[in-house]
Amino acid sequence: MFPSVSKKTWHIRIPIIVCLAAVSVIGLFIFQSRPPLLKASAKRARVRWVSDGDTIVLADGERVRYVGINAPEIGHDGLPSEPYGDEAKVFNRNLVLGRWVNIESADNQRDQYGRVLAYVFLEDGTFVNGELVRSGYAHLLRRQSKLRYWKRLLELQRQALCEKRGIWSLAAVDPENNYLGNQNSWVFHRPDCPFGLKTAPRNRVRFGDRHQPLYLGYSPCRGCRP
Repeated sequence: MFPSVSKKTWHIRIPIIVCLAAVSVIGLFIFQSRPPLLKASAKRARVRWVSDGDTIVLADGERVRYVGINAPEIGHDGLPSEPYGDEAKVFNRNLVLGRWVNIESADNQRDQYGRVLAYVFLEDGTFVNGELVRSGYAHLLRRQSKLRYWKRLLELQRQALCEKRGIWSLAAVDPENNYLGNQNSWVFHRPDCPFGLKTAPRNRVRFGDRHQPLYLGYSPCRGCRP
């Protein structure tokens, strides 16, 4: 059984043997299987354009943002790409560009840019959101209280972490002795991050290293970049 966080948790230890066992179990039972049947409301469409590692444009002009994940940023406005940002875009493009896909929207939600938040599947059942996570080209991003495929995405991230794929092959920058997590936002921070320190005491949880929150599905803060 995988470890979980309770609101009284202060430090969490995840033995490496758990990580190795998880890879074995996942390899046997998860990655060769197909996702559950799509909702009846799923939309079939052709992909006209790939914007980056987690955003596509459909033939009808609708912009779709893969829900539950976040890929590294590509260069824009004079800023360079984040590590693996360009590789994530190429990987996404090779998966979906010009192909028919099934779009399962997350309860008809849209983000602040008007993009449809959705799970995307190829016609052969390949879970596109999950493939990016499994290959280390995206990490989990849990902004919704409920995500239909959350457990599957978490298992895929655990495999990528244990195998040090993509972004997980990079060494941590200025690693800390502990990190501060927010059980409400599912984001973790460096111990002195102003955003992390604003976390209500009832939602705080501390981790002994960077691997622990990632293994449990927390996302790194965009401000302090833990």
